[in-house]
Amino acid sequence: MPLDFQIQVDQNEYLPADGRLMDAVISVSAAGEGLSVPAADLTVAQVIMIDCSGSMEGAKLVEAKRAVKVAINELRNGVKFAIVAGSNNARLVYPVSGKLAVASGQTRQAAAKSVGRLRVEGGTAIGSWLEAASRLLSRSDAKVKHGLLLTDGQNVLETDRQFAQTLRACEGNFVCDSRGVGTGWSATTLDQIATALLGSAKGLLDPSELAADFRQINETLMGRATADVGLRLWTPAHARVRFLKQVFPRITDLTGRGVEISPRIQEYPTGHWGAETRDYHLSVEVQPGTIGEGMVAARIRMVAGAQESEEHRIRAKWTEDLKLSTRISPQVAHFTGQADIAELVEDGLTAKAAGDNARATAKLQKAREIAVETGNTHVVKRLDDISDTKDIQSEMAHAMGEMLKLDTKVTHRKEATGHADLP
Repeated sequence: MPLDFQIQVDQNEYLPADGRLMDAVISVSAAGEGLSVPAADLTVAQVIMIDCSGSMEGAKLVEAKRAVKVAINELRNGVKFAIVAGSNNARLVYPVSGKLAVASGQTRQAAAKSVGRLRVEGGTAIGSWLEAASRLLSRSDAKVKHGLLLTDGQNVLETDRQFAQTLRACEGNFVCDSRGVGTGWSATTLDQIATALLGSAKGLLDPSELAADFRQINETLMGRATADVGLRLWTPAHARVRFLKQVFPRITDLTGRGVEISPRIQEYPTGHWGAETRDYHLSVEVQPGTIGEGMVAARIRMVAGAQESEEHRIRAKWTEDLKLSTRISPQVAHFTGQADIAELVEDGLTAKAAGDNARATAKLQKAREIAVETGNTHVVKRLDDISDTKDIQSEMAHAMGEMLKLDTKVTHRKEATGHADLP
């Protein structure tokens, strides 16, 4: 049975004479009833990593414990799981056997009691927590392997190089959603985790928001119906993939993640799917063709194990008609603008931290203009919130900037216009 993913390509296939660059937005939708197996039949394993460093003392730990208990309660019977306490290193809280527990009324209750006894100590070494989760999940035969990480601090006990090595070692082993709580966490760290492990990243100023967020994460996890889906991309001889990015619901650069299937075919990981839509921006450089002639610039399909979706083509055709070749695909323009916002905000906040207020103002104003044009109201509000932080404590201003960085990676989509294939 073919994999039931609906694929729509939005592009302007016309290039000018000597034109080389072909961009397209690929919208991929999975309908719940058409996925490979019913969600309830897909085996799931989860490791929850909770920051128990000294800075979590007080309300943050209280609310974190409550959130973890909510997440545990959302696990359906049969799901394999574990709880890891993170500080200078990782400590297995439940179960203590070194293996994943199997969710049941009894194990959920026992796990909640263990979480209730958590105490704070030490510092923050997030890579060691991810390594522990990866070890536990690697012993499971579950189809969907998931990590949920919560921290309130920065990864000060590991070097950037050590952390990058850990992420590379974890890639492909499990998907991880990460959350920062309070005002001391780093958007860069959470973004790195989300990018490498194909999950989400979010900051929450108020610890009382954690429980609802954890419930939503696990409700989504329990609804996953297809594991380890890949986007398989064929390109012709002498073509070059400039980049492939997931651009909705979150910007994630997949360019360097392709696995060679054959000299012309690469397969890019997209993680686990439920009933949802995701968009990908592909940019391919091809050899210029003859005016009036066309070619297939790329072919795409989704794959999960032995199942494959139908193939869709991205085409290129050369023309002397400037009206045709200068037309811009609305979807390509939309998501290019979304990516520009993220870069402008990063540059603006870096300039602000360095005391270059003129550059910071220019970058953030430009980001706001694009956000307004593309209807990204959430980012507009965030930018307005930080535009005047003179009366806000420095740590709160820092947290608002970190939340803005993550918010710019979360995009919204416009209705796909599609485009008919060339004859």
